[in-house]
Amino acid sequence: MPRPLNSEYSSFFSNYIYLTKGNDYNELLINHDKTICDFWTKVPHEKWGFSYSDGKWTVKQLFQHVIDTERILAFRALSVARGEVKSLNNFNENEYAKIGTAINRNPESMILEYNYLRKSSNYLFNSFSNAENKSKGRVADNTISVNALGFIIIGHCLHHVNICQKLYEIN
Repeated sequence: MPRPLNSEYSSFFSNYIYLTKGNDYNELLINHDKTICDFWTKVPHEKWGFSYSDGKWTVKQLFQHVIDTERILAFRALSVARGEVKSLNNFNENEYAKIGTAINRNPESMILEYNYLRKSSNYLFNSFSNAENKSKGRVADNTISVNALGFIIIGHCLHHVNICQKLYEIN
């Protein structure tokens, strides 16, 4: 599938898609997957509990958000690909972070989980037919395609890697 058209997603997701380089999901993987996965292995031990400002997430909470969001977006893609007619719900990322227990998690376990999740998402998106990739569904009041969701997952990861590099000073 080619890069998604603006009509395949809401403007909220534009920045994520803009961050990606590649004309289809497989090119995204070639261009970004290893970089994204390797980034988390290079976070210094002392940075995992760091927050750059009061009220901001720690690196662990941010990483848990990346994991949670990928799961949610992959579920949305599967639901749309399988013809879900009901509108899917939004989620409140701040409530998820507040309720989540990332602060108590072992970073190595999180990295392992994330690597398996990335592989699982990649298998999922590679399993979709062209017709499934073109499928569109609803999230809240917005239309989204399966194809766009693949780009959004990768772009969302890149967005948070960029945040870690700029605001958390992790390189």
